[in-house]
Amino acid sequence: MKRALVTGATGGLGRPLAMRLASEGWEVTAMGRQEEIGATLEAGGVRFIKGDIRDERSVEVACAGQDVVYHCAALSSPWGRYRDFYSSNVQGTKNLVDRAARSKVERFIHVSTPSIYFNYIPRYEVHENDPLPVKPANHYAATKLLAEQVVMDAHSNGLPSIMIRPRAIFGPHDQTLFPRIVAANAKRGVPMINNGQVLIDLTCVDNVVDALLLCESAPEAVLGRAYNISNGDPRPFAELVSTLFDMLDMPLHRLNISYRTAYGAAALLEGVHRFIPALGEPMLTRYTVGSLGVPQILNINDAREQLGYTPRVSIEEGLQQFADWWRAESC
Repeated sequence: MKRALVTGATGGLGRPLAMRLASEGWEVTAMGRQEEIGATLEAGGVRFIKGDIRDERSVEVACAGQDVVYHCAALSSPWGRYRDFYSSNVQGTKNLVDRAARSKVERFIHVSTPSIYFNYIPRYEVHENDPLPVKPANHYAATKLLAEQVVMDAHSNGLPSIMIRPRAIFGPHDQTLFPRIVAANAKRGVPMINNGQVLIDLTCVDNVVDALLLCESAPEAVLGRAYNISNGDPRPFAELVSTLFDMLDMPLHRLNISYRTAYGAAALLEGVHRFIPALGEPMLTRYTVGSLGVPQILNINDAREQLGYTPRVSIEEGLQQFADWWRAESC
């Protein structure tokens, strides 16, 4: 029986990954911070450790005796302080690769992000080796890029590693993408930048789990690489949201706005929220506007050809999975 550690196991990706591994006969250790979800994982046959990857002792305990480490934990948000992103995404990753190397794990699989490509300019068929922006779009992108370098340095020093960059993950237990859209709809409406016709590249969470499992079994020749992951089926934003709200049986409140107006409003909101930190995350950020108003479509040919990745869950199936979960949680 092979043993795997999953970090970020109480999140929207780590949770289904841990359960999938357990169902396939792995001895799984799940590391996360939410005890209630941890109890659910334990009921599914997963060992749960309540811990934070920023804590070296917790990481040491979690990595002991593991064959594979799946690093899904991250601070993922369009808003926040740089030092918080750095401590979670960079220092946390350093803690993990250091302990994984000492524990002589067979493979370290790291979840990165295609946010590192984003530069507020329309991009199509973005390849893994395309030039990166001179300046990252936000603190999240900046620190995830640094985390990639941490992993690649560890790989160069003998830790067998591989990375994926999944685009806009969604599905059951999602707390990042569609919940924000549902919340916006309940307030002032969903921003339809340029009439919602911008193409959005998404990835169903089950497809990301498939990609992670493929990374574990991938040949040694592909180690040290990063792979784009998506559904390979970009859709206009308005079409996606309309389909989702039909499935949710909720009225969709459209807020039609131009990109220029939305970007200006987001910049103003960010200024106010920086001046008054107690306000928390702005309702709209420039990065969010860019994500909705500027297409960024990934090329996933390398993942298809070198990992054997095929998106098996369609966009419609993924939306229905999210809608079913959301309704059940709202009851």
